[in-house]
Amino acid sequence: MINITLKPKKEETLKRFHPWIFSGAIEAIKGTPEEGDVVRLVDNRGNFLALGHYQIGSIAVRVISFDDRPIDAEFWEEKIKRAYELRLALQLIHGANNTYRLIHGEGDTLPGLIVDVYGDSAVMQAHSIGMHHARTAIASALKKQVPDLNNIYYKSDTTLPYKAPIEKEAGYLLGGESTGIAIENGLKFHVDWVKGQKTGFFVDQRENRSLLEKYAKNRSVLNMFCYTGGFSFYAMRGGAKLVHSVDSSSKAIELTKQNIALNFGDDNRHEAFAEDAFKYLDTIKDKYDLIVLDPPAFAKHRGALRNALQGYRKLNAKAFEQIKPGGIIVTFSCSQVVNRDQFRLAVFSAAAQSKRVVRILHQLTQPADHPINIYHPEGEYLKGLVLFVE
Repeated sequence: MINITLKPKKEETLKRFHPWIFSGAIEAIKGTPEEGDVVRLVDNRGNFLALGHYQIGSIAVRVISFDDRPIDAEFWEEKIKRAYELRLALQLIHGANNTYRLIHGEGDTLPGLIVDVYGDSAVMQAHSIGMHHARTAIASALKKQVPDLNNIYYKSDTTLPYKAPIEKEAGYLLGGESTGIAIENGLKFHVDWVKGQKTGFFVDQRENRSLLEKYAKNRSVLNMFCYTGGFSFYAMRGGAKLVHSVDSSSKAIELTKQNIALNFGDDNRHEAFAEDAFKYLDTIKDKYDLIVLDPPAFAKHRGALRNALQGYRKLNAKAFEQIKPGGIIVTFSCSQVVNRDQFRLAVFSAAAQSKRVVRILHQLTQPADHPINIYHPEGEYLKGLVLFVE
């Protein structure tokens, strides 16, 4: 195994169990590692620090073990078992809910790996070449450790580093026969993990959707950036008198309609529109008294931060201007580079611009199956606010 020696004092972050080593911290590399290789990290005196996946870029090594041990089938099975037992302890796996995130990258001490489970199917994404190389071993561990798993779909054609010298791929590592219907808190939904965004469904909003359900009774609800309609069918079950779902993707709108029909049949309370969000918000004066704003990430990297914050201000300002008095806005940012304070300031600026009286009812985040490694605060990406607007 190739040894990578760190510069003096650069081992301090590893001693605090942070799972990343940046390229500027490296003093020497003994050997010629290929991208994705498992390497040993040592201090400048040769003392072992950690094992990790080597990669080209500013983050040079992502740590997968602080123990000097073989990265073999037993290693992957232990990691999967530990993650699965946590989800059992969280009481996420039962008859009314078979949808959850099993592996959440650094939060489950497996940087670069995401696994979402939908009933008898798991969807796996690699965000690093190391995890891509280990995909077969990981799939075998999943099959052994997760009961009743019949399908494993590997979907990393859009998540691997774009400069990586490998052929991107997507396809089944196990099975291939599935209804694609999963259950979340008693509601059913179609999951298109082959053509859909991310792994097919946004599992991270499960608890926030449940909260919205409690506020939906007798309200007119607008679900912006609805994707496959998650917030919409919780609002329907919560007793909303009207629910409109809006997304720029016609495919997403079609899947939203299917999900509404799957749970509520031909319910005329719901309509869906394939339209641009900002244009739609210009036309809704006093039409809705509950608005959900759950846009895709406005910033993928720090260079886009300023534009992202302007986007959040603009989006929320439109909602503040248009919502009925006594209405509720549920607004989110899933941009990892936008922290809680920055997002809150953007929403504050939008509220001040509207000159409305606004109160914070709830501050929201990601659920427990998207855990944040206490040594890796960068893993906190989902921020949300529930606001009462007079």
